[in-house]
This record gives sequence, structure tokens and C-alpha cells, in this order.
Amino acid sequence: MEWLERLNRRVAKWADRPHAEPLLAGLSFAESSFFPVPPDVLLAPMTLAHPDRGWRYATLVTIASVLGGLLGYLIGLYGMELVTPLIEEWGMQHRFAEARALFDQYGLWIVFLAGFSPIPYKLFTITAGAMVMSLPLFLLASLVGRGARFYLVAAFMIWGGPRFLQMEKGWMVRIGWITLLFALIYYLLWH
Repeated sequence: MEWLERLNRRVAKWADRPHAEPLLAGLSFAESSFFPVPPDVLLAPMTLAHPDRGWRYATLVTIASVLGGLLGYLIGLYGMELVTPLIEEWGMQHRFAEARALFDQYGLWIVFLAGFSPIPYKLFTITAGAMVMSLPLFLLASLVGRGARFYLVAAFMIWGGPRFLQMEKGWMVRIGWITLLFALIYYLLWH
């Protein structure tokens, strides 16, 4: 994954550019549906450089991410027309129906956890569309999950300063995995 680290470093350098805010919004939008680099790599240095704008950046990233997630949802919704014949040809209708039932039951929580955690959010935006998840619930879960993540990154930078820049990536990943672990434990205990 060295290529991804190089790409992350390159994107982080955009923080000092004059049009950094539109770049931040574009990166956030793209990451939610198809691009591999999370907006945190740009949000963190921009907030560190301009702490007074951190909450505005977090809001911008959250809104752009939810809109990008909507694009991913639409890709899944309309892309399933191409995939459905293959599902039928391979005799996978039963498994697809089971997956749809799980998504119907837990979709809100799945999208929320994907939005907050280190799991690639774009996979779940596309899956939500493919499973025809309720669009209002999808948008709500995306807004809360993505907002929680990006406001937490901004808070780390605003309140923690430069020493948190190096720690942010590791902590966000740990917090995301811990959240997933608690969700799994809750599920196993109650089901």
C-alpha cells in the first residue's frame, strides 16, 4: 500500500494552496463514492494551519461527503440493473435476498459505522443503493457518521495542536475499530 501512502502525502500538500477549500470539498465528495484517499489527510493540516476555520472545514467535508455518498448510493441503485442478471445466472438470488434482509434490518447502523470507521465508506454507499435502503435513513446515517468523524478530526487539531497531527491518523483508526468492536459485541449479546 505504499502507493496509497504516497498519494496521501501528495494530497496533504494541497492544504496550503489558495483553493484548498474547494479541493477539500471535492476530495470528500470523491472519496465517498470512488476515490481511495480519505479527506482527513487534507482536513487535519488545513485545520491545524487555520484553527479558527476548523469547524467550517468539518462542516464542508461532512456535507460534501454525504453528497458523494448520495452519488455512491445512486451508482449502487442503478448499477444493480447490470449485476442482477449475473446474480440470477449464478444462482445467487437466495444469498442476495439474505443480504438485502440484513441491510433492511441493520442498514442504518451499517452506514453509520462505515461513515465513522476506517472501513471504506464508499463500499457501503454503493451497497446501500444496491440494497435499496431507505434514502432518508441512508442520508441520516451518513450525516451522523461522517459528521462525527470529521468533527472529531477537527477537534483533535483545534484543541490538540501540532502534536495531534501525527497522532490523529492512528487515533482515528483505533476509535473507528473500537466502535466497530463495540457494535459487534452488542450484536452478539443481543442476538
